[in-house]
Amino acid sequence: MPIIESVPNFSEGRRPEVIAALVEAIQAPGVLLLDHSSDADHNRTVITVAGEPNAVLEGVFRAVAVAAQKINLFEHRGEHPRIGATDVAPLVPIEGITLEECVGLAHRLGRRIGEELRLPVYLYAAAATRPERKRLPDIRRGEFEGLLETIHLPERTPDYGPAEVGPAGAVVVGARPFLVAYNIYLQTPDVEIARNIAKAIRESSGGLPAVQAKGFLVEGQAQVSMNLLDVEVTPLHVVFTEVQRLAEAQGVAIDRSELIGLAPERVIRAAAAHFLKLGGADNVHTVEGAMRR
Repeated sequence: MPIIESVPNFSEGRRPEVIAALVEAIQAPGVLLLDHSSDADHNRTVITVAGEPNAVLEGVFRAVAVAAQKINLFEHRGEHPRIGATDVAPLVPIEGITLEECVGLAHRLGRRIGEELRLPVYLYAAAATRPERKRLPDIRRGEFEGLLETIHLPERTPDYGPAEVGPAGAVVVGARPFLVAYNIYLQTPDVEIARNIAKAIRESSGGLPAVQAKGFLVEGQAQVSMNLLDVEVTPLHVVFTEVQRLAEAQGVAIDRSELIGLAPERVIRAAAAHFLKLGGADNVHTVEGAMRR
């Protein structure tokens, strides 16, 4: 049976009742809830689900509908950039299905959201219909407020749905390989240090390949927030080491780091092998791994 994952991001991290409604809605029959996390400063919730493709598409559609009913972007404020109540809904191939097949699923989901919920939909990553829409930050440029002013322009015409913006904004739907969302907190409230580090490490500024990064202030602490688009190209431990080096150059230490959502086990094993000098991820022997074998 083919299995896909979806990791929709919703522009709500402060109202428990809305978050609970989103989590409930996405659990359509056949959908396995893997994880969900919310952040009040970012005002954002990330839900991870997996299952058979039709079931996952149904669950994500239900959650998008609930988000459109309960989240008003005219009233929304948060650290994280956003373009819609359901800001982004990526589809990820896990087993028995290709990325190209997930592109077809992204079109199905986007078309349904546009037709039934009357929301503008943009396709990104492998599902992008235009080169300038491959990168999520490019679609989000100007955020919700900017989209209000530009959606009528030809270059901002949605892939599906009306060229109109209401309180729920737009939805970005796509197909992509596994992405690792990773944050590093610095022992300083100086957000400019985090922003400078983010600029230095992100690929678009000439930094690390397949890395997106921004600097935020979260609960009074500077945070380097990252998406690692391809951990085979730039592994987790490489990112950590580079952020640590840049922070120490400015007299700042790393306080802690966190994963948002889930990461493949091989990512953690590779980081453990590097920092513990075990000679490679294959030498990270675990009881759980032996039991699975």
